[in-house]
Amino acid sequence: MSAGPVPVGYTSIRELRGPLVVVAGVGGVGWDEFGTITLASGERRHGVVLEVRDDLAVVQVLEGTGGLDPTGLRVTFSGSPLTVPVGEGWLGRTCDGKGAPRDGGPPVFGPVSAPVEGVAINPVRRQPPGEPVLTGIAAVDALTTLVRGQKLPVFSTAGLPHLELAVQIAAQATTAGERFSVVFAGMGLTHADAFFVREALEERAAAGELCLLLNTADDPVIERILTPRLALTVAEHLAFGGGRHVLVIMTDMTSYAEALREVSAARGEVPARRAYPGYLYSDLASLYERCGRIIGRPGSVTVLPVLTMPAGDITHPVPDLTGYITEGQIVLSPQIHAAGVYPPVDALASLSRLMRKGAGPGRTRPDHLDVAAQLIAALARARQAGELAELAGESALSPADRRYLAMYPVYLHDFLHQGRDTKLALDESLERAWQVLLTLPPSELGMLPAALLNARTGDGTPGAVP
Repeated sequence: MSAGPVPVGYTSIRELRGPLVVVAGVGGVGWDEFGTITLASGERRHGVVLEVRDDLAVVQVLEGTGGLDPTGLRVTFSGSPLTVPVGEGWLGRTCDGKGAPRDGGPPVFGPVSAPVEGVAINPVRRQPPGEPVLTGIAAVDALTTLVRGQKLPVFSTAGLPHLELAVQIAAQATTAGERFSVVFAGMGLTHADAFFVREALEERAAAGELCLLLNTADDPVIERILTPRLALTVAEHLAFGGGRHVLVIMTDMTSYAEALREVSAARGEVPARRAYPGYLYSDLASLYERCGRIIGRPGSVTVLPVLTMPAGDITHPVPDLTGYITEGQIVLSPQIHAAGVYPPVDALASLSRLMRKGAGPGRTRPDHLDVAAQLIAALARARQAGELAELAGESALSPADRRYLAMYPVYLHDFLHQGRDTKLALDESLERAWQVLLTLPPSELGMLPAALLNARTGDGTPGAVP
């Protein structure tokens, strides 16, 4: 962590307010300016200016305000925003939420430094997405394909294996042989979860393809607000400076939003929905809009944020506002999880709005989009048949509905379910989808082109795709 020159120090501390320090009598101090808080004992902490009004500056202390005595404090403003060194030195490292090493190694160095706050990509310089990021998860790759430069959140609820899924994607994701890296930002993790993440991603970190930023639940709440910004700053320079395709996984964004709410309350701001700050939407957008591709530059930044919906409420402010900004969602289902299926992805509630930009002829497989559309349609019909069977009994179903009803368990166990350490190639995922579809009569597969269907059912030749 570094700051620019021209330091100016003040000892006129007005008050300590939660994680904030209010400094009086300041002049020439700006928003987002980096500061150093020196205690009477000589201990140093770091902070960022959140607000300046008249001669008052509100500073958020990254290490927390525990143990601070206002009478012995000196706050020194640097005259520049918080910056971090950027470059490939982050790869293979495990750090805390503000970039300090957790792996026992030296501080991370880089050839240049960049502001942590960052900016969104200029819309006129955005390059349309065009290729997939393959995760090795059948439900994601085949039905809700993640595209380079896309922001695709995972909506989950407490008790579901969203952390396991995020870690599995971080360990398995690839971009078809091109230079690829993962930046994993964990926020509000328990120590057991942090240990699980480190252990599961150890191999990828050792290969120099992963940067791990871990903010635990007992770390200062302010650090949690910094963590995703630091992750995106590291990713941007690996992508647009180093030509890599970078996947940024941020979990749990609900913990991030709660930290934002806590700081907002300490600042005395007027609360909005469920006491979250009124600027929650723009704050989330300032993070998510930093991903994408830039015209004339190599590399891409793809974002996979994970968030938990309190009580499974998808209208809660965090998933609700996230849905307005992002390009689809992957929804995890408690009912599928209860059936012992992993990952419990609800395909009918999930959607990748950019899938057609990154899948199909010339990108994945010629039959990919047709197979995905047919399988989604079949699942919708199976759900209808199941609901009808609950109301009127299975004997009231038509023969076609009974076939759909019989197809659903095959879908759950032969397509959706896979091991937590199992990486499926896209061909394997699509072949699984074909095996589910072929349990239905050809007359029910009307969304598939006739030539494609005949190649599978006519001469019985497996894998024959025109």
